[in-house]
Amino acid sequence: MENCLFCKINCGEIPAEKVYDGDGIFAIQDINPQAPVHLLIIPKKHVSTLLEIEEGDYPLIGSIFGVGNDLARERKLDQSGFRLVANCGAEAGQSVFHIHYHLLGGRAMQWPLG
Repeated sequence: MENCLFCKINCGEIPAEKVYDGDGIFAIQDINPQAPVHLLIIPKKHVSTLLEIEEGDYPLIGSIFGVGNDLARERKLDQSGFRLVANCGAEAGQSVFHIHYHLLGGRAMQWPLG
């Protein structure tokens, strides 16, 4: 996608601190972290919102959760806990319209979300 921030990061047009770069998925440090650990796990394929995920994308989406688990374990979050969340739409907090998952941990999380 021509003007997509995450597509530009993926192809190297915009620098970012990649912590993972694998087959179909990459992960970066969030530039505005909301927790001591705040990573974004992003598919390389451009999909604008969760509502645009198609059946053929299901293996890719499953891989995101596997990468999220690996990254959480590497950061020692497997014992204390973490969140892996995605926002869909502007009112839910989605600001970049390329699906991505936030891996958050390293502090106690509050509920309900606000």
